[in-house]
Amino acid sequence: MTRESSVMRCLQLCVSLLVAARLQGKVTAPERQEAAVELPFTLSCMVSKGRGDSLRRVRWLDVKNQTLLTYLPDQKDSVSGQQHVELASSPKDSSAITIRRVSFRDEGCYTCIFDLYPSGSQEGRTCLTVTSRVTAEGNKTAVSGKAVALSCSYGLPEKVHQVLWRHTADRGESSPVASYAKRSDPMIEPPYQERVWLTHSLSTSQLSIRPVSVQDEGCYTCEYNTYPEGLKSATVCLAVFVLPKPQVSYKNTSPGVIEANCTAVSRPPAEIVWNVERDNRTMGPPVTSQLQQGDGTTLVISTLTVQSGLLKDVSVKCLVHHKGLESPIAVSMNTKIGTALAILISVTTVASLLVIGLCFCLWKCFLRKDEGVVQEQ
Repeated sequence: MTRESSVMRCLQLCVSLLVAARLQGKVTAPERQEAAVELPFTLSCMVSKGRGDSLRRVRWLDVKNQTLLTYLPDQKDSVSGQQHVELASSPKDSSAITIRRVSFRDEGCYTCIFDLYPSGSQEGRTCLTVTSRVTAEGNKTAVSGKAVALSCSYGLPEKVHQVLWRHTADRGESSPVASYAKRSDPMIEPPYQERVWLTHSLSTSQLSIRPVSVQDEGCYTCEYNTYPEGLKSATVCLAVFVLPKPQVSYKNTSPGVIEANCTAVSRPPAEIVWNVERDNRTMGPPVTSQLQQGDGTTLVISTLTVQSGLLKDVSVKCLVHHKGLESPIAVSMNTKIGTALAILISVTTVASLLVIGLCFCLWKCFLRKDEGVVQEQ
C-alpha cells in the first residue's frame, strides 16, 4: 500500500510539472542575425502563451540593456522609444522592430520581453552582427605620364586594423604597394615611393599614382584586415595608355612613284587609315605592319604607294585612331602647303630686304643733309 501511494504521488508530480510547463509562456527568437551597415534591419521575437495568459505589454532592450522600445498591444498610440527604431508589423503573439539605418553601434544582443498575465514576464534574446563589404570603383584607364586615383570603401572602419594595397601584374606576380594602419602614417613600398600616395583612412582608401607608367598596368587589390570577420577585399584593374605621336614621311622609289609612310608608337596599338581626296592614282591599298617595342608599346607602320603628281594636286592625310583619343589625329602630306609656305617665306624675305634698303637710304640722306649744314656753318 505504501509503495502504491508513492507511485501515485510521483505520477501526480509529473502531471503537475507538465501542466505547469504548458501553462508557462515561452519566447523564441533567432540566436544570431547579420545586418548590413547603412541599411534597415528588422528584429523579431515570438511568444507562445500559456493557457489563460493574455499579453499586456511588450518591451525591447538594446545592447546596453536600456529601453529601446515599448508598447501596449493593439494600441498604436502607446509606442515609445528611441528615434532610430520603429515598430514593425508582425503576426499575433509576436513583436518586430526595425532599425532604420544600421550602424556599428547597433551590434550586440537585444532582449524582447513579453509581459503576460497571470504567468508573468517572459523574455528572449537575439544577437546582431553588423557586416559590410568592400566596394571598389570600376576598372580604370590612365594615360602614361599623367595621374590616376584608385578607390575602395568599407562601411565599418571601427573594425579595421589595416588597409593594404597589392599590385598584380599581367604575369600574375603580386607585390605590396602601400598600407595604412591605426595610429600610424601610410607606408609606401620602396619601388613606389615619390610617386604613390595613400589616404589616411580606414574607410575610403584612395591610392594615387603620378606619374603613371606602363609598368603600373594590372590589377590592384585593397585588403581590409578586420576583426573579428577577418580579411575582406576588392579588386580594380588599371589599363595604361601611351598616346600616339604620328609622323609622316615619303620618298621616291622609282620615277613617278612615291612611297608614303605614316608611323605611330602607342599602347595599345593605334589604327592608321589614309584619307585621299581622289584615290584613282593610288597604287593599291595601304600595307600595315606592327613591331613590338621593349617598353610595352607597339610601332604601327602604314605604307601607301601613290603617283608623284598626286601630292601636288589633292589633299593626302594620315588619320591615327586610338582608344585614348577623343578624336583621331590627322597629319597632312599635301605638298601644296609646303609650296605656299615657301612662297610666303620668299615674299617675307624680299619685303624685309626692301624695308632694310629703304631704311638705309633714308639714313644716308639724313647723314648727307647733316654734313651740308655743318659745312655752311
